[in-house]
Amino acid sequence: MPNPAHEEAAVLEKRRAAIKHQIDQASDMRPGSLVERYRRCGKPGCHCAGKSASGHGPSWSLTRAVGGKTVTHIIPPHAVDVTRRQIAEYQRFRGLVRELVDTSERLCEAKIEAPEATSHEAAPKGASQRRSKPRSSPRSTRW
Repeated sequence: MPNPAHEEAAVLEKRRAAIKHQIDQASDMRPGSLVERYRRCGKPGCHCAGKSASGHGPSWSLTRAVGGKTVTHIIPPHAVDVTRRQIAEYQRFRGLVRELVDTSERLCEAKIEAPEATSHEAAPKGASQRRSKPRSSPRSTRW
């Protein structure tokens, strides 16, 4: 009679292998947020000085937390599209890792629910590999 827990474990093992393969295929990635900024230079005659002016820019920066502090890297305009793809790849990677942990946890539970064999089938009498504890206390070494 097929055991549903065994079948579930097999499905979860296949899923775990597929997730690992996807993680193995990950390309360049970087964490953080890409921010588009416009700034005003402060010169009274500049076009950015008007109330409705958007300012100079855009300039791009990548920000992320490192050791509890925010770190900012300036991204040149020609690298913005590549940086966006790297951030998206990082998000995909994080999702795969979360899914891998979840699948692995479910697999561990399925293995607990469906051990390979019951204890009386797995260990026939006299086949134990583990040493038994002595039944009496050790003898005294005093004379």
